Amino acid sequence: MTTTSLAAAEIDALMLKHPKGFDLSLDRIRRLLTDLGEPQRKLPPQIHIAGTNGKGSVTAFCRAILEADGQAVHAHTSPHLVNWHERYRIGRKGEPGALVDDAMLAEAVARAAKANAGAPITVFEILTAVTFLLFSENPADAVLLEVGLGGRFDATNVIEKPAVTVITSISLDHQSYLGDRVELIAAEKGGIIKRGVPVVLGQQNEAIALEVLTSMADRAGAPLLVYGQDFFAYEEHGRLVYQDESGLLDLPMPRLPGRHQLTNAATAIAALRHGGFAPADKAIEAGLSHVEWPGRMQQIASGPLYRAAFPGSELWLDGGHNPGAGAAIAETLADLEERVSRPLFLIVGMINTKDPTGFFASFAGIARHVFTVPVGSSDAGIDPDDLAEAAIDAGLDAEPCDSVEEAIRLVSSSWDDSRAPRFLICGSLYLVGDVLSSSGLAPR
Repeated sequence: MTTTSLAAAEIDALMLKHPKGFDLSLDRIRRLLTDLGEPQRKLPPQIHIAGTNGKGSVTAFCRAILEADGQAVHAHTSPHLVNWHERYRIGRKGEPGALVDDAMLAEAVARAAKANAGAPITVFEILTAVTFLLFSENPADAVLLEVGLGGRFDATNVIEKPAVTVITSISLDHQSYLGDRVELIAAEKGGIIKRGVPVVLGQQNEAIALEVLTSMADRAGAPLLVYGQDFFAYEEHGRLVYQDESGLLDLPMPRLPGRHQLTNAATAIAALRHGGFAPADKAIEAGLSHVEWPGRMQQIASGPLYRAAFPGSELWLDGGHNPGAGAAIAETLADLEERVSRPLFLIVGMINTKDPTGFFASFAGIARHVFTVPVGSSDAGIDPDDLAEAAIDAGLDAEPCDSVEEAIRLVSSSWDDSRAPRFLICGSLYLVGDVLSSSGLAPR
């Protein structure tokens, strides 16, 4: 998912020397950061965000609100969709932040690699050290630091005193690294909780996750704010109403579609308010109206895939890939169906660390048919034949296909319904990145 650039060449060289996966420990990155002069200690105030689903959206909401408030905001997110640069957004005073300049990123990667001097380390750890270099050497008012995997041993967890920590919805994902029970995953995510630092919990659909996180916050003496207890959000007359101990805010509905985005927006507002950032009410309104988060229920209305579809079709794109994300996406599609009824076709590619049957289960009774496709940019993709079997096991009609475009053409070439179809391309951020790249819609 990289393009030819100085930075991509530096990172490609790292990929040849070091393992691509995760080796959960903080010893290696701490050693490297010491050799780099402890840049993680020289950051603007940080918001540290973990969770299974929603952490990227919460990051996007926080950034949009703070930027609308005139603040310069650095943002670290992962993984990227098309280019490595997406992981590093550099804040600019009085205007939106921009993806890191290619030469700046290449220099920081080369500097971190040189300091590491070939010692055992993962690529993600080096790239996290690059985050701290870039964000410590460019002035800003805030840092948004999204966890890569888990929390307790994630490379971002070397920061010592963030302004606030945020933990979004928790469900099963990355079981081989984090454990095969929700309570174990919650304990890993809760590892970002710091003594005395406010903790904001997004909506937790699993009672055991809330119980584990509440206990961890209590032991750390960390002031705790819980969605549904200390702050709330709901839709009323086409508006978002946010409520906490300070009162009500009457806000526009978030630009990001889906009911789950009301919760994510509320979690971001609570984090900013209780982390000491105090955005003006007008900034919150503007942030919700202008927020962007590519590859999450993003509608595609240009490019070769759109042109291949039956005229008037809707093309949607979402990188959700676990059972919790499947439920949120299915709920969003059900809302779309209520507004404009269309036959729904899923085009799905997944990698082999995911639970495909669990993901598909939410779409039973909603999707007319599933096409399963290879994930071209990953060598860990599930074979489309096997993925189709998983969809069938979840009660869906499914068949394998060679590509996203072939699936769209198969439907569109013989379409005779008066309602144009609705396509959802989903199941993997790799697949999403491929579609955005081919559509000329790489994040900027």
